[in-house]
Amino acid sequence: MTDVRGSFEHREAEPGRQVPGTPCWTSLLVHDLEAIKEFYGSLFGWTYHSPGMRQLGPYVRAALDGHDVAGIGELPPDRQHANAWTTYLASDDADASAEWVHCSGGTLGVGPLAAEDAGRLVLASDPAGASFGVWQGRRLWDARPAGRPAGPGRPVWHELVTHDASAMLKFYRALFGYEAKPAGDAQTDKLVLHVDGRPVASVTGAGPALRQPHWLTYFEVADVDAAAARVGELGGRVVTAPHRTPAGHTATVADPEGAVFALLCPASAL
Repeated sequence: MTDVRGSFEHREAEPGRQVPGTPCWTSLLVHDLEAIKEFYGSLFGWTYHSPGMRQLGPYVRAALDGHDVAGIGELPPDRQHANAWTTYLASDDADASAEWVHCSGGTLGVGPLAAEDAGRLVLASDPAGASFGVWQGRRLWDARPAGRPAGPGRPVWHELVTHDASAMLKFYRALFGYEAKPAGDAQTDKLVLHVDGRPVASVTGAGPALRQPHWLTYFEVADVDAAAARVGELGGRVVTAPHRTPAGHTATVADPEGAVFALLCPASAL
């Protein structure tokens, strides 16, 4: 991970076109929408509104201070689904990206699909099985003035946790043309993905013992210890206890339905 605040704010401040390969949205599919809304509302202070996009069922956007920060949709009652936050990567052409996914060993799950008048989306999995989204169209994260901190309750970083970082880099580089730079020491299988010279996401190799490769969304909090304790009070659980990293104080947690996400107080805020 790197200076997450700086890279996230720079990307959001860019007007107009979303640069392909940059994380541009994060969303979650759940079984009990009202209960999960209450969990994240209590944890992050989110409020909710319906954007009217219902192709995939009941759906709301979470907001802070009038700015959209994430999406949460409800699954059909008869559908079994492993809950996980999904990172969406920006594309100039969702249909072409879907073809690349198919030809590069990935799997298409949904789409390309028109999302009302907002754009087109694809839900897919990379060759190792990590789910992600592709988004072409209107910016879903509300733009904020340049230099304004992301702030508590907002996503500040996205990390692919997989078996082998270098092996999976080939897939994502074919899709988005990332430049990758090593992070950490020689014993750490970790890469930082860059677009136009800017860090936008990371890939961490966790080895063959990893049960399920996944994209991990980091949400900023002011106090990681307090936020992790609050997760437990609200019916979630702590997966990895709060600890210090070069990027800041962080912990990995899960909501009451098992969706894993990370809490982060960036080093610049400590």
